[in-house]
This record gives sequence, C-alpha cells and structure tokens, in this order.
Amino acid sequence: MRLYGRLVLIALALTAVVVVFGAYVRLSDAGLGCPDWPGCYGQLSPHHAADDILGAHAADPNGPVSLPKAWKEMLHRYLAASLGLLILAIAVLAWRHRTRGETSPWVATALVGVVIFQGLLGKWTVTLLLKPAIVTGHLLGGLTTLALLTWLAMRATGVRRNPVSARWMWAARAALLLLFVQIALGGWTSTNYAALACTDFPTCHGSLWPEADYGHAFHVVRELGMTAEGELLPLTALTAIHWAHRMGAVLVGTALLALGWALARRVPTAGSGVALIAAVLVQVCIGIANVVLSLPLPLAAMHNAGAALLVVLVVSINYRLRPLAQPAAGSVPLAQMLQLSSRSRHGA
Repeated sequence: MRLYGRLVLIALALTAVVVVFGAYVRLSDAGLGCPDWPGCYGQLSPHHAADDILGAHAADPNGPVSLPKAWKEMLHRYLAASLGLLILAIAVLAWRHRTRGETSPWVATALVGVVIFQGLLGKWTVTLLLKPAIVTGHLLGGLTTLALLTWLAMRATGVRRNPVSARWMWAARAALLLLFVQIALGGWTSTNYAALACTDFPTCHGSLWPEADYGHAFHVVRELGMTAEGELLPLTALTAIHWAHRMGAVLVGTALLALGWALARRVPTAGSGVALIAAVLVQVCIGIANVVLSLPLPLAAMHNAGAALLVVLVVSINYRLRPLAQPAAGSVPLAQMLQLSSRSRHGA
C-alpha cells in the first residue's frame, strides 16, 4: 500500500500548487486568457492557437487575451486535469484495498465527486465570464479538495490520534467551519475586486464604521462589477465586501488563536497549537500588508497560500483529535472494580 500513500501525498502537494497558482492566474487577470473551454480557441495549447490569440490581442491590447495570459490559464488547466486523474487512481486503489485501515474509500469517492464538480465550475468560470459566485465556488471547491486529501494523507500515513473530550471535538469542528466562512468572504472580496476598496488601515475611508451597501454587496446572482439590476456596483458595496472580510478576520482569527493556545498548553497537541498560532499571525500580517502596499501580486498570492495552509492545519487538528471512549452501559471502570474487590476482601 506504499503506492496509495505516495499518490495521496503527491495529490496533496499538487492540490496546494493548483490552488495557489489558480489564485495567481485570477489575480494577474489571466482567467479569460483562453475564452473557451477545455482548449484554447479549440486547440490543445496556446502554441497551436497563436494566430487567434495574437489577433484578439491586436484588436484589444488591454483585453484579457494575450499569449502570456493564455499560457498561464492553460498551465492551470493542465495541472488541474493531472490532479483529477491522480485522484481517480487514489479512489480506485482505496476501493481495491478497502479492508485495510489506512484507506478510506468513501472519502476518496466523495473527493472524486468534488473534483468533477470542480471541473464544471472551472468551465463555467470561463464560459460565464468570471461571475463572482462561480469563481468563489471554484476557490472553495479547490480548498475542499485540499481538506479531503489532507484527511486521506493523515489516515494513510498512520498519524496518531489523541483522545479528548467532546468539547474539544466541537471546538475543532467549529474552527474549521469558521475558517471556511472566512475563506468564502476572502474569495468574495477577491472575485469582486474589492481588496482595495479600503486603502487605509485599521480604518476604512478614515472610519471604523464606513458607509457600506451590504444589500448589493452580497447579492449572489449577478454579473461581475454589476448589481442584480444590471447597474454598476457602487463603491459602498465594494466597501461592504472588504469590511465584512476584515471583521471576519478579527472574529475568526481570535477563535483560531484561542484554539491554538488551548492546544499548545497540552503536551500531546502542543506542536499543532503552536503551528496554528504562527500560521494565523503570519496570515494576518500578509493581509495587512496587502492593504498598506496596495495589493502587490506576490503578496496577494501568498495570502491565498496562507489560507490553504490554515485549511491543512485545522483539518489535521480535527483528524488528530478523537473522542474519548465511553464505558459501555452498566460497565464498571477497572480501577473501581479493583477498589470494590479490595473492600470485599477486607470487609466485616
């Protein structure tokens, strides 16, 4: 089963690359570098479609199509397709060896379903012209893939699990849910190009309560940069998106730091707790730097990488924690049995 474990680890690493590179493609405005799907102007590669790409670029030099952008977009598709084949192989191996403890065939099957839907979202991202809801869903799908592969990797490598009380389990699960909500807010901020709607820090437009239009900001079914009525999205809506992400960062960051601190104080989970605290602090610093430095591309891509790292860490924490075994109804713990036996021998 070493092959299965290696494939899972390779897929995990490749997923991290695909997620971060996908963010780079979007942030460099190359998401429509090839305006069709799955090929580029019906061809296998931008090299074969060079005439069409150069013609489109000549007609609109400031448009989304150029040879460098086309290669970025197609490289992302090649990597994603390779990942899909790798995950399919993992699922096949998981079912072939389903009686072994290191596999989890149902999780692997769910992963195949996520990847298929992720491929459709990738198609719709292009054909529906970067609709914010589709692009945000595509980001969440990539991180869901990363989360499931992290779980499979922990199981395949036999990572030790630590028994804890139910409240610890619920705290870890709540942290994972809050993290995905915050990532969704971050994705919504990025896909609506609202990252620089507030250019000052810690205030926004000089205020802690900036004027904001939350109604138009979080209307899901609409075109990029437009309201549901087809009008241009106002600055107050972009401000609402940005400010919601910032406030979410305060709340979720506090929750994750509290979990990390609690874990760091327990010897079996100290390493995970320290790693979580460090990752949260670095992510916060990168987010602040993106605002102060006007969103340089490398830092913006690093912010997505930081989100991916947090997903891996919080999923691994959830895996490492398992509920304490509860005694069966009517059973007596061993220590209590020995105590009762001793009393009976020395009784009246």
